[in-house]
Amino acid sequence: MNNVLYARVRSTAHRLVTQYGQSGTVKRETPPDPVYGGDPVVTSYPATLVPMAYEACYIDGTVIQTGDMQIYISSAGLAIEPTVGDVVTANGTDYAIVAGDPNRYDGITAVVFIVQGRIAA
Repeated sequence: MNNVLYARVRSTAHRLVTQYGQSGTVKRETPPDPVYGGDPVVTSYPATLVPMAYEACYIDGTVIQTGDMQIYISSAGLAIEPTVGDVVTANGTDYAIVAGDPNRYDGITAVVFIVQGRIAA
């Protein structure tokens, strides 16, 4: 059962990300059919997001590398849940998602997606 409190928190998070963020996309590649083959299909989903550089104290060179971005993605209206392997376009740059957290405090309602993006090669 959805908790009304978390729906309000999600609404507040969406308002803040919209106010201080930018438009971007989350791209997901669907592999070709294993039997019939074909080409992989890339689908772009519009998103509202806030990219922020990690503070120097968090960059350890292994888990978080120089150039990684912490990207807050509004969950309101997003058709998918960003996961590892997806690519986020922010500031005109493509970032591959290497880690993520859906922030489901009640186990159901995704308040905001916080992902770690690394410049896609």
